[in-house]
Amino acid sequence: MAGVLKQLPRRHQLLLSGVCLATLIVMLLPSEPATASRNTSDPKLADKQLILGERLEIPLTLKDTVTAPAAQELQLKPAVDSTAAAETVAVEEPAEPAVHWSGYEVKSGDSLARIFDVMGFSPQQLYRVTQDKQANKYLLKLHPGDTLRFAKNAEGELLQLAYQISPVDTLIVSQTTKGYASEIDTKEVQIQEAFAFAEIDSSFWNAGINAGLTENQIMSIANIFGWDIDFALDLRKGDEFSVIFEKEYVDGEFVGYGRVLAAEFVNQDRKFQAILHSNGDYYAVNGNAMRKSFLRSPVKFTYISSSFNPRRLHPVTGRVRPHNGIDYAANVGTPVMSSGSGKVIASAYNNLNGNYVFIQHGERYVTKYLHLSKRTVKRGDRVKQGDLIGRVGATGRVTGAHLHYEFLVDGVHRNPRTVKFPEAESLTASEMPEFKQIADQRLAMLADNRRVFLAMR
Repeated sequence: MAGVLKQLPRRHQLLLSGVCLATLIVMLLPSEPATASRNTSDPKLADKQLILGERLEIPLTLKDTVTAPAAQELQLKPAVDSTAAAETVAVEEPAEPAVHWSGYEVKSGDSLARIFDVMGFSPQQLYRVTQDKQANKYLLKLHPGDTLRFAKNAEGELLQLAYQISPVDTLIVSQTTKGYASEIDTKEVQIQEAFAFAEIDSSFWNAGINAGLTENQIMSIANIFGWDIDFALDLRKGDEFSVIFEKEYVDGEFVGYGRVLAAEFVNQDRKFQAILHSNGDYYAVNGNAMRKSFLRSPVKFTYISSSFNPRRLHPVTGRVRPHNGIDYAANVGTPVMSSGSGKVIASAYNNLNGNYVFIQHGERYVTKYLHLSKRTVKRGDRVKQGDLIGRVGATGRVTGAHLHYEFLVDGVHRNPRTVKFPEAESLTASEMPEFKQIADQRLAMLADNRRVFLAMR
């Protein structure tokens, strides 16, 4: 470099030296502190100097939506300093697979295989669904009019199946990583109490229907008082009954009737009252069980053609012959129940009795059932109260279809209408306070509602 300078003319050497000296002087002169120029609208940050090593808080503004690929790389963490006012970043989520719901109403003759085929599902999918025992149990009981709902994805694979078993319960079958699994979705049931009153004019059944009761409710009332009242024989015009029962609602809509909570029956000026206890059984107000060891009648709602009469003329022979039982006239095939629990000691046929069944109840009691068209038990069988033992017929020496029923105590014939039955176990002294509180409330409701109903008639 020095050799090059020596070759230059003297005038050029002096000029170049002057320029270098001026440049050196300018670089050594003091300057103003440096500031950072920022594009911000925050007045607090406008005049703040940029100092090395110091964090400068600047609001972040992102107006454009971040696309899905960018969102996979962007990690958003909560701000450490709450003074930083950052706007929400909108992130576009990947679209979920489309789910399509469709329904099918079961028709007569439909099978589960046909339904799956119509809905576009393969036999393999049907097989996997029915591997769940609970799902298989309910889906094999489909009836015409039932509705199934299916959810499937774009590939046509079954994701979920819903079957409404009742207004309260719905079967849900869902696809999981281990196959299909089912559960029962149960809605909450709201209970309201209702009242009904009826006076018997032609029959107990008609009175119940006229009072707005269902067939099941009428049978429930008969079952509650069936140990004290023979509904085929004891009822009279002018008898009356009142009842408090449950009405069930789901999501504000009526779905059905529940239990009978309390009932009162006035039969030939005899008053019977029954209250449902928390144990599920019915008791009289004094705590005695309504259930007895025997039913008053082995058949339901039939006409009595002949009552207990020890001086009765036999309809075939015309001779005086004791009628040590009650004849229940009914159509051939009418079910005959065992009036009590016990052991069958005879089940046979002869020319006089036709098909007959004798049952021993403990040591003291025997019941006999004659002229059956069919026997459904055999000697040595154990039966429970209310079990089917045969059907009404016209076998043996008879003039028409009927059941002849006898009741013996210690080997002596007794009138089934009036004999006192041994009672079931009553409530204990420790159980009575709780029951007494329930009974007082229910009976007061019965009395109040009956009074209002009669006043409005």
